[in-house]
Amino acid sequence: MLQLVFCATIVSPSFEMEPDTMDRVKSSMQQVPNAIPKVIRRTGGANSLELEKENFERGQAISINKAINTQEVAVKEKHARTCILGTHHEKGAHTFWAAVNRLPLSSNAVLCWKFCHVFHKLLRDGHPNVIKDSMRNKADLTDMSRMWGHLSEGYGKLCSIYLKLLITKMEFHIKNPRFPGNLQMSNRQLEEAGENDVNNFFQLTVEMFDYLECELNLFLGVFSSLDMSRSVSVTAAGQCRLAPLIQVILDCSHLYDYTVKLLFKLHSCLPADTLQGHRDRFQEQFKKLKSLFYRSSNLQYFKRLIQIPQLPENPPNFLRASALSEHISPVVVIPAESSSPESEHMVETDDLVDTDLPAPVETKFDDLFGTSAAIDPFNFNNQNGMRKDDKDRLIEQLTREVQALKDELESFRLESGRLCQALRGRVNELEAELAEQSHLRLQAAGESEFLKAELDDLRRVREDTEKEQRSLTEIEKKAQANEQRYTKLKEKYSELVQGHAELLRKNAEVTRQMTVARAAQDEVDAMRKEMQDKVKAAQDFADKQERAQRERVEELQRELVSNMAELDSLKTTMASSQQSSEALGTQLAAMESEKAALVESLSKVKAELAFQGEELERVQSSLATERESGVKTAEALQNQLNDKESREQALESQLVTARWSSLQGAVEEAEKIIQDSLAQIDDPAHISCTSSADYLASRCKASVDCVEQLLPARDAFIADDTGVSQLLKVVTQCGHLVGDTIVQGSATSHMVPVEQADVLSESVKACGAEALLFLGHMKKKEDLKTADNCKLKEALKAILDTAEKLRPKGLELQQGELGDLVEQEMAATSAAVESAAARIEEMLNKSRAVDTGIKMEVNERILASCTDLMTAIKALVLSSKDLQREIVESGRGAASKKEFYAKNSRWTEGLISASKAVGWGATVMVDAADLVVQGKGKFEELMVCSREIAASTAQLVAASKVKADKDSGNLQRLQQTSRGVTQATAAVVASTKSGKSQIEDKDTMDFSSMTLTQIKRQEMDAQVLVLELETRLQKERERLGELRKKHYELAGVAEGWEADEEGSG
Repeated sequence: MLQLVFCATIVSPSFEMEPDTMDRVKSSMQQVPNAIPKVIRRTGGANSLELEKENFERGQAISINKAINTQEVAVKEKHARTCILGTHHEKGAHTFWAAVNRLPLSSNAVLCWKFCHVFHKLLRDGHPNVIKDSMRNKADLTDMSRMWGHLSEGYGKLCSIYLKLLITKMEFHIKNPRFPGNLQMSNRQLEEAGENDVNNFFQLTVEMFDYLECELNLFLGVFSSLDMSRSVSVTAAGQCRLAPLIQVILDCSHLYDYTVKLLFKLHSCLPADTLQGHRDRFQEQFKKLKSLFYRSSNLQYFKRLIQIPQLPENPPNFLRASALSEHISPVVVIPAESSSPESEHMVETDDLVDTDLPAPVETKFDDLFGTSAAIDPFNFNNQNGMRKDDKDRLIEQLTREVQALKDELESFRLESGRLCQALRGRVNELEAELAEQSHLRLQAAGESEFLKAELDDLRRVREDTEKEQRSLTEIEKKAQANEQRYTKLKEKYSELVQGHAELLRKNAEVTRQMTVARAAQDEVDAMRKEMQDKVKAAQDFADKQERAQRERVEELQRELVSNMAELDSLKTTMASSQQSSEALGTQLAAMESEKAALVESLSKVKAELAFQGEELERVQSSLATERESGVKTAEALQNQLNDKESREQALESQLVTARWSSLQGAVEEAEKIIQDSLAQIDDPAHISCTSSADYLASRCKASVDCVEQLLPARDAFIADDTGVSQLLKVVTQCGHLVGDTIVQGSATSHMVPVEQADVLSESVKACGAEALLFLGHMKKKEDLKTADNCKLKEALKAILDTAEKLRPKGLELQQGELGDLVEQEMAATSAAVESAAARIEEMLNKSRAVDTGIKMEVNERILASCTDLMTAIKALVLSSKDLQREIVESGRGAASKKEFYAKNSRWTEGLISASKAVGWGATVMVDAADLVVQGKGKFEELMVCSREIAASTAQLVAASKVKADKDSGNLQRLQQTSRGVTQATAAVVASTKSGKSQIEDKDTMDFSSMTLTQIKRQEMDAQVLVLELETRLQKERERLGELRKKHYELAGVAEGWEADEEGSG
């Protein structure tokens, strides 16, 4: 690539230097000893890097546009490989996303599908930075997936599933960077990914389950979108859908292996009950993956591209640790790619000069001076012995100059050849780019026209859907508003309940505090009373002592007076009473000290009483303050409680109003649905819509059941308006079902005779009127209790009766009789085949007795082939009986045969129809063979009958094996006998054609006796006959097509195909 860029830089400047080069050549002719000029002097530099980057981006853009286009074919591997190499070259995906963002991925589903395929390859095999660079586009991919998800079929649904898978893959690798994009890891790396933490292993297993679920959803989506009854894998459209599954198979094999190993790891660390959910989810995914691998391995497309592994018959037993050694990791083998011409055609850039180019024969200098190897004509050294003079030296100098010029010219010629070769490569490259751009321009023009047409269609569809979306938007807005209003009321109610509970808690706290305060008050009162008693007792004791002391003092004073008197009287006896006086003084001092102690104790008691009084006052003040605060708190709580009750009443009234308004909204919506259904009946576009009586009967029954639920739901709502949700559900469902019944009734009327269609139309309109009348009563509160749905049920039952009358008569067979009818039809078929074989044998004997020559030979060959065909049909019927008996025995369980046939009535009806067709075909073929043998019939009729028998037997085989086990021996014998019937049919056709050719060869045309005019006349008659036969052939083919179409319609009505399709739709 670098050499190509360098050559591109030196090509264009060479032409600018060409005049300068010629000037140097001229000057070199004048000066001999000049150096050889260098033509190319420019090197790469910065411009070379820019050109390299530009060429890289252009090459990547071309490859991306070739890989991701609107053609419904698989992505070519070489273009995807170029994109992968580009990510490794630039170490990221910036160029890829720059090119992809210019593609209209949101407007073309095939383009988006192929983008997903290429992007999946880049995530797996591209540079590791591709995942990081792609995460910035995650939001766009999510929006695109949501947009394509609105489509229910085709590539749109597949694109939505594929985009979800790619988003899940990116998120998984971002969360778990240890896992590479291709998920290839060793056991040691898997252990390191969990970091020896059981929680990490548990979470990693859940993420792998989600990852594998997305892979399986894409697998199932692709298979469900394909018609597997045909060889879709060999068509371009089928391969376009199947090609991405190769990447899915590679991912699934690794995810399955890692999930098994992680589950064994978890079971060794955690209890089995904890991992029950993991085991259930693994078993479900195991069954899906095994089935998908088996179906994929049978497709021809995958057989040459990938070798798909087969999973074991049963899932691993995680409860047994030794089962891990039995686990075999599934290995997906991709065969070596065969070398294609495109991969082999690589431009070698090591040497852009072709060294094998032949040199020019002669130049102008050779013509003038000869070649360097020629003998010098100016060398006179050997002539006449003359010495060199000035002329000789000049000749030698000119000869050397000429030689130098020839060398320089040779180098210039080589350089010119190199430049010419580079120019040719550049011209080829530019021509290829021009062709590619022209192709892209034509493709873009075609896409532009397609997009314009698609845009016009989308505009028309948008105009059609805008009307429907307006009504749907209004309904959604009303429902959303009601839901928001109900949510707000619910939140407000929750807040009120919480506030009420908080107030109750506060009230209980205040009550408890008041109780404690009252207990404290009682305790203080008791203490105060006790202190008062103590003070009173102390005062009484002090008064008693004081009185006692006073009495003692008075007594002492009286004694003193008496003593003084005695002293006066006894002065004479002073000496004798001196000792008694001193004793009395000592006693008096002691009494004085005792009095002082009593006074001091009295003062202490008074101080203590004063302190107790102050404490009592302080406690009384605090109790008064607490009592006032408690009263205020109680008043505030009472006020809050009153406010809460008033708000609850207001909210309750609002809830009642909201419930009634939501009921009115549901009733109005049901009225709109029924009115829209009645309007569709009169719409001219509705005339092309058809339906079946079976489907109409099923919708009528559902409508009747829903209408019968209206009155119980209404009574429950009247008794308790909180149960409005059930009534809303029933009203809405009733509106949809009755509206659908009206539409289906009108569509069914388009398929029946005029008289019955008129009756059905009138019944449908009457039903719509009764439904609107009943819903009108339910909108009014005063009429809600008296609303009656009897008339509406009668109208629906009238439609149901009409539908039952219109059902095909073949469906009126009681299911209990299906088992007997199957046995009868199979017996009748066997009898018809036996009878046909006996008649053919009888015709063969009669032909041998009557016919001779070629006719007898032809009849014997035809009847012998018919006999072989009847023998093969007889063996086929017997094999079908054995297979049916095996199916019934294996599938009925404890039920009887009749119950099994009744349970599988659709399969039973298919068997009956196929048996009838085989018996009828055998009878018709025998009649045709009889006429051919008698010479009254046509060989073509016999061939058509044989082919019809082959088709009928194929129908019988298909109906027999639809419920059979694929490994059943009876099924193998049935298929073998079916092939025998096919071979016998081919033998009948071959013998018939051979006999016809032998008989027609006898009638040779003889024109020898005819004149020119007669031959011309016969030729004109033959041309007229040919034209008439061609016209008749065209008409008969058209008639055959109409007959087949009508036969298909009658068979579908008889077997309920149309009802099944409409029911599923």
